[in-house]
Amino acid sequence: MKSRIDIQKVEPAAYQAMYALEKYLSSSKIEPILLELIKMRASQLNGCAFCLNMHSADARKIGETEQRLYLLNAWTETTLFTAREKAVLALTEAVTHIGNHVSDEIYNNVASFFEEKEVAQLIIAIATINAWNRIAITSRLIVS
Repeated sequence: MKSRIDIQKVEPAAYQAMYALEKYLSSSKIEPILLELIKMRASQLNGCAFCLNMHSADARKIGETEQRLYLLNAWTETTLFTAREKAVLALTEAVTHIGNHVSDEIYNNVASFFEEKEVAQLIIAIATINAWNRIAITSRLIVS
């Protein structure tokens, strides 16, 4: 498989705008491991090999365990994730599969664990990784 386009090179201003969201999120109240779980789960759902490779390495660097990474695809069937993390993973799935809409139950569950500003940050984080996935998949960023 061959890459199609290098958006960072062809449209550097747009790429920098996307990267600005990442910088914002890294300074948000959402803890780094939770951000990586969001990135991993959305990337699993979207089938983005480039992002899965990058974010699994990033998650390990900040202390995420191999076991949790291996079981992330089956997070509903394990006790390795907290209720708070499961609420975020459910929101990640609902936002990623937005055609099914985000139910009040999923939204209210997340809102029970996070302040309003944090909920907004979670939604932005999920939307951002979904945009990155679409850029990587469409442009065929290659894992080497």
